[in-house]
Amino acid sequence: MFLGIDCGTQGTKALLLDASNGRVLGQGSAAHTLISGANGRREQDVTQWTTAFATATRAALTDAGVDGREVLGIGVSGQQHGLVTLDRDGRVLRPAKLWCDTESATENAALLDWLGGEQGSLERLGVVIAPGYTVSKLLWMKAQHPALFEQIAHILLPHDYLNHWLTGRACAEYGDASGTGYFNVRTREWDLSILRHIDPSGRLEAALPELIAPDKAVGRLRPEIAGELGLNPDAIVSSGGGDNMMGAIGTGNISPGAITMSLGTSGTLYAFAEQPRISPQSSVATFCSSSGGWLPLICTMNLTNANSVIRELLDIDLDQFDVLLAQAPIGAEGVAMLPFLNGERVPALPQATASLHGLTADNLTRANLCRAVVEGVTFGLRYGLDLLRESGIRSERIQLIGGGAKNPLWRQIVADMMATPVVCTMHSEAGALGAAIQAAWCHARQTDTPASLAELCQRCVSLDEATAVEPEAVAVRAYEQAYRRYRGLVSATYGQQAPPDLTTVAQ
Repeated sequence: MFLGIDCGTQGTKALLLDASNGRVLGQGSAAHTLISGANGRREQDVTQWTTAFATATRAALTDAGVDGREVLGIGVSGQQHGLVTLDRDGRVLRPAKLWCDTESATENAALLDWLGGEQGSLERLGVVIAPGYTVSKLLWMKAQHPALFEQIAHILLPHDYLNHWLTGRACAEYGDASGTGYFNVRTREWDLSILRHIDPSGRLEAALPELIAPDKAVGRLRPEIAGELGLNPDAIVSSGGGDNMMGAIGTGNISPGAITMSLGTSGTLYAFAEQPRISPQSSVATFCSSSGGWLPLICTMNLTNANSVIRELLDIDLDQFDVLLAQAPIGAEGVAMLPFLNGERVPALPQATASLHGLTADNLTRANLCRAVVEGVTFGLRYGLDLLRESGIRSERIQLIGGGAKNPLWRQIVADMMATPVVCTMHSEAGALGAAIQAAWCHARQTDTPASLAELCQRCVSLDEATAVEPEAVAVRAYEQAYRRYRGLVSATYGQQAPPDLTTVAQ
């Protein structure tokens, strides 16, 4: 029995997996809240994560009706790019800045300029640093909180921090490290000179966690944590990883040929690659995977969060939202939304704001607003799919995960907009499932070096064919027109930063 934890923006999910037969025995969850500011600040108090970890774990154990002392291993999936800083006594210095925080956009621009622009960043790191990446948060902290900056003894990502809380060790693995902005994805090594540029004293490089491979254990549970959580004190804690890397494992996306799309707070698309083929498109991040390869990926900053804003504006619940969504036609009778509430990464518009277009006295309806926001956020993923396919990624089917994947109409919209068949995995909480599978892999490797991750995924990951949908030809053509309008609006509003005219999926 293995415990998978997924610590996301909106909450923490726990999942108990019997790795011998692939059965999910129990699940639990607990919510988080955000610290937000009009300047793009998006932060969280890390005590929310540990409290939610404990709550979700107890709920999963209760749901399964099992004794936590039977758990052999724990894997942690965490939201990428966040910055957690500790002092020499292990105290957290300030709230964690999250992946969706754009307060450090100015610092990111300065660092990108120092690297030689997008091309220089690609040549040096294999990725183009973006405002959400960890590195600019360090430079921001130096400028805004210099006294706290001087106390930094450990620099951790969110999942690294939870592993540290569980074991007392500070470690990182290649996949999550890929999104820091001070890691070379080709060589799988820290790029120390970038940190020396921020602070020549060398303190930042000394604060980096030890890099370990994805099939290695961070350590065993601290006795006091095992007692608090009701878990086996001999349980191992695997390397864990970023939510997208764990989602890839949790959808069996560990060999070429699959594309996973996640409809969560953010939207992500990723595929497995055996070599680090770096895309010339800056929005494609060729991160390391947590399964031994690479994970070309695009991420949008806005997805279900934008839907939630419209629901709150209209004072409707999720069921009412779905009813209204179904009432509006494709294109929402001309109502269009650029849903850049948190700025945007794809297209690269970190300081953009959201906007509504095409409103008239006749089309300004609740149904059209609901349709416009869903179409707007999904167009960003369509743009990302174009970029992935331009870089050589191919797939005959999209595997859909995340909360939005549970909506049948949204699944059909995705299939039509991408002109590609869509299917959900049996367990939509792929991050938590992937973390549990990775923990089982790590545990097996301790006594059986050739233990296969592929065999574990084959046993534990399955598709839910009842959710499968095919694109409808009439809808595909209609969405192609609506997508071109979206691109035109981005171009008219933001000029040169608009998406290029790529070969369309329909062609």
